[in-house]
Formats: sequence, structure tokens, C-alpha cells
Amino acid sequence: MVRKVRRLLTVVAGAAVLACTLALTGTTAAQAAPKPKLAPAGVDITGDQLDQPLQLRADTKPAEVTMIVDQVKWLGTTGQLRGPAAKDLGPKYTVVVLAAGSPQHTYDLFPLAKGGPRVYRPAKQPDLSHPRAGWFLGRLNMSETLRAVGVPLAPRFDTLSGGIGGGERVLPEEALDPAEGLDTALGELQRLLLLNIGVVLVITVGLAGIALLVRRRTR
Repeated sequence: MVRKVRRLLTVVAGAAVLACTLALTGTTAAQAAPKPKLAPAGVDITGDQLDQPLQLRADTKPAEVTMIVDQVKWLGTTGQLRGPAAKDLGPKYTVVVLAAGSPQHTYDLFPLAKGGPRVYRPAKQPDLSHPRAGWFLGRLNMSETLRAVGVPLAPRFDTLSGGIGGGERVLPEEALDPAEGLDTALGELQRLLLLNIGVVLVITVGLAGIALLVRRRTR
């Protein structure tokens, strides 16, 4: 009877040791298994003259991704209900912002819209959120930013300073001609000098007339 009990205890102990060993082995294997790598954040751009989407990812082109996200990250909760007329919008570029490889937000950018760049945010978003649809004034450097990341747009060097809001060109065409600006400045300086000389002559004549009048009365 005692031998049977010893054998039973030996079997139970062996089974317990085996179970613990298997549990520890499974835990170690789970810890050693590499975690799945998440897809990088990024943006996809589609639109005028782009035969295929322009795909920018944070692991390979972080600066470009940041530049595009900067064009839309500042948008408020409420935009204008109506935007410019369709004929005044110019080329359209749709930007989809991705997180971990999944689309999160989408925006329509109009860098050459009449009166300044515009951004349209649809109410239906890829992350199933439903913000209020609206139109927003875009950053003045929108066209140059899109061109810098690979969108086929003509350069506009007067918009490199950035900023928010729509408007006409920051610098007029005449301001880009230094010779014309110099001639204008010299002409203004010449007119100013002549005006000052004329004022001095008038004052001098006036003082001479007053002195002569005082001398006659004192005789």
C-alpha cells in the first residue's frame, strides 16, 4: 500500500513539474517573439497631373510628411459653409493622413484658388468621425509646399514665407525689379531735396522782408 502511494505521489509530482516546465517555456517563447511592427504614419496625395498617389511615409520622408500635415493640422472646428466658385478653385489635391498605416483624416487642398489657397474638410472622414464640413483659408505657402514634396506645380517664390490666410501675391511684380526700385527711390529723393530748398528760400526771403520792415520803422 505504501509503495502504491509513493508511486502515485511520484507520478503527480512529475506531472506538476512537466506542467510548470511547459508553462515557463510558453512564457519565454511569448516574450522572445518579436512584436509586430506597426506601419509608419504618413500621407497620400492624389490630384491634378498625378498619375498615381504620392505616398510619403514618416520613416523615409519625415520632413515632407510634417510639411503636409502642417498645412491642415491648425484647422478649427468650424469653417465657412460655402467656398469659392468651382471655376475659381484651380487644381485640387486630396490629402489623406495615415496613422499606423490606416487612413484617419482627409482634406481637399486648392493651392491656386483665386483669392488665396483654400482647404475643404469633408464631414465624412476615414476614421468614422463626423466633423462639421467647412472651407478654410489655407497657408500662403501651400503651393510651394506641395511642389517641394513632389506635386507638379510651378514655383511661386513669393509665397515661401508661409502664414495663414488668403490674399493676393505677397510681393508685387514691381518689387522684384531692383533697378526700377532704385530709380524710383532716387526720384523721390530728388523731389524731397527740391522741396526742402524751396522751403528754405521762402523762409529766408520772409526773414529778410521782416528785417527790412523793422529797420524802416526804427529810423
